[in-house]
Amino acid sequence: MRIRSSLISSFGALRLVLLLALLVSGFARAALSDQELAERVGDGDPVAGRPKSQACQACHGADGNNAGPAPALAAQYSSYLLKQFRKFQFGERPHPGDAASNTLSSEDLADVAAYFALQDRTEPVSAVSPIGERLFARGDAPRQIAPCTSCHGDKGQGLIAGSDANPAIGGQHAAYLRAQLLDWRSGKRVGSTAMSLTAKALSDAEIEALSVYLAGLR
Repeated sequence: MRIRSSLISSFGALRLVLLLALLVSGFARAALSDQELAERVGDGDPVAGRPKSQACQACHGADGNNAGPAPALAAQYSSYLLKQFRKFQFGERPHPGDAASNTLSSEDLADVAAYFALQDRTEPVSAVSPIGERLFARGDAPRQIAPCTSCHGDKGQGLIAGSDANPAIGGQHAAYLRAQLLDWRSGKRVGSTAMSLTAKALSDAEIEALSVYLAGLR
């Protein structure tokens, strides 16, 4: 794997060695291009983030993979994670994560986000859901339901859209996805017009089908 020069200079020789050790040991994503690495990791230091992530590990797992109900953080965009951390800190998104994020500085949070972003998400079990697959790939234009792929990528891997990162949703826990879609539909969660419009148009059965299908994506 090639590490871009800006990352090399920011980590320094020792930190680069440690980062490569993470990759070789299987604790980090081993097949990232320069651009993907830069987009996923952002400005944080994933090597420094590993020990700092202990505040998050009880709920999210040592490498960002867990059995739920808290979301898996592995392979998530660091900029998206940072955005959510800050919402927790400022009370914009009430969540049990408030406690952990409030114990860390802005630099610490950037490092933690970079560490989780670099990890590989556990291989999910594929699920057959024709309704979920249709909504994911094609949406339903007459009902103002955009295809999930337009914002989250053809495999739910997430996408960079301008200065924002649309989160990775493929392989996420079905129960967590279901809860978030219900929150978007009810208005408990806000901040994205597209998500609000889409969720409000979905039935309970469609939310269930979509959640199950997304959880099996890789």
